Amino acid sequence: MSSVLRIGHKGAHHIAPGNTTASFDAALAHGVDMIEFDILPEFHDRPQDGRLVLAHDYSDGVEHALDLDAGLAHLASGPFARIGLDVDLKLPGYEPRVVEALRAHGLVERALVSTMYMRSLVRLRALEPRLRLGWSVPRIKRDYAAWPGMQVPSAVGVLYLRRKIRLAARRHLAARRCDALMVNWRLVSRGLVDTVRAEGGELYVWTVDDRRTIRAMEALGVTGVITNDPRLFTAASAP
Repeated sequence: MSSVLRIGHKGAHHIAPGNTTASFDAALAHGVDMIEFDILPEFHDRPQDGRLVLAHDYSDGVEHALDLDAGLAHLASGPFARIGLDVDLKLPGYEPRVVEALRAHGLVERALVSTMYMRSLVRLRALEPRLRLGWSVPRIKRDYAAWPGMQVPSAVGVLYLRRKIRLAARRHLAARRCDALMVNWRLVSRGLVDTVRAEGGELYVWTVDDRRTIRAMEALGVTGVITNDPRLFTAASAP
């Protein structure tokens, strides 16, 4: 049986709408080890004000999104006691509010807080040294490699980014700015796996929604695989 951690993206987004209690319940029912979810401030330009909600971006309709406190209360309940949490901050500026909420629900020890913004990780480390921190790379809003006609330029870019990320990973892990890397699966290589392991870090890959790629990531020895459909883990383990 694979030792790679099984992580549900937004819970189980392909089974139930992501970043909802129903999606978290679906992820739990399908045997995940960890649940990833996203946190946004209600107001983009005033992250210190308004609600904090579970949403990936503002097109999700934050006015109807689940409040952070309600989501954390659900994940702090008995059935989820053994489930790790990947708490993904989509923007900088509200780190103290997230730390306070995690403390209030007794979830600091279970949480891995991830973000694409290194300055947020530095602030989080100062606020709560017990938190495990993950640096998400690359900082993109769209999957450009999936666009028609972009395969050749993307292949060249991937080689460049793989080297750049490997060097940055060594530097940031050694400085303890983060404990883990959260990397798009296209940018994962044996060299990156070895570099992260040598620095005592963890390597999580996102977002893998097919069985073949799950198997490939497991073979490389990553720490965990993030997917929208946790049912794929069982299928990928089948002979």
